[in-house]
Amino acid sequence: MSILNSETPELFLAADLQLTLDHLFTPNALLPVQIGALLTALHVNRVERRHEMLTAATENLRNRALKIEKNTFNVSTTATVVAAGAGARVCKHGSGASTSLSGSADILQSLGCLFITPSFEKPSMIPRIPFAYILARLYYPALEIISPFQKALPFCTIFNLIGPLVNPVVPNGIVLGVAEKSIGEPFARSLRDSGISRALVVCGAEGLDEINCAGDTHAWEVKNGVITQYTLHPSQFGLRVHQLSLVSGGTAAENSETFKMLLRSGAQIPNSLQPVLDFVLLNTSALLVIAGLASDFKDGVKLARESITSGKAWDALQAFKIEGERAAALLAKST
Repeated sequence: MSILNSETPELFLAADLQLTLDHLFTPNALLPVQIGALLTALHVNRVERRHEMLTAATENLRNRALKIEKNTFNVSTTATVVAAGAGARVCKHGSGASTSLSGSADILQSLGCLFITPSFEKPSMIPRIPFAYILARLYYPALEIISPFQKALPFCTIFNLIGPLVNPVVPNGIVLGVAEKSIGEPFARSLRDSGISRALVVCGAEGLDEINCAGDTHAWEVKNGVITQYTLHPSQFGLRVHQLSLVSGGTAAENSETFKMLLRSGAQIPNSLQPVLDFVLLNTSALLVIAGLASDFKDGVKLARESITSGKAWDALQAFKIEGERAAALLAKST
């Protein structure tokens, strides 16, 4: 086993990282100061910039997840719901806020959705509904060991970065956003190496981890084992450019109100929401293309718009909400 140090970080291999993580996730194997030092060393030596390390860390953590049965597709919150309304079967894997005022879980909870703790004894079944959501911390109990350190350290650790890669559902296809262009290709290579058949990694030119409504987006597409890099622009989707200030988020309550107005207004969506609508259409279209439901990005926009105006997107969210209430009722009866 090689030791990670600043002079020869290239000698620290994926197999070494696997052994290191096995030790890290063994309860009481490391002192708190050792855990902090390890996470810092991984960050300082830019281990997360190497695709084989991302693959190794993803595999190690995924093996520790509570098991789930079913393969589906995954992308960002509102876009996932709209894609579900357009015919995709989507499983969003996310958490609460980390770099913004509200994360995907916060928004869904504001909308009255429930997250049920999975079973340790047997694999959880993803209900056969268009949209489902996995709250990451419930399926990765091993991460509780390092959670306090991630909150205390003044930088994102490798575990913050690989979050989107470790969906325990192991989706057939995925649209994944990264906030740094430099990690786009390593993420694409990691997705390819993990066996995902089709994926799109995106990074907005402004450092946005979504497809950018304000201009260019760097993209890396994985298809049949081949990675193709290109640039996306709203014009390729048949949509206008909008300043990012017009699509800025707020608190969970504010975002959930925008969410409801967008999905419940039918064809009468207020003009003030046009930038947000186009932003959602951009990202939903990409998912529908990767899912094989749209022939190109403009077709994806058409399907996404129909999902919103017909009310099918809202129906997909309500099906998830009802399923959560049903599961909670069953759990209450059994206790």
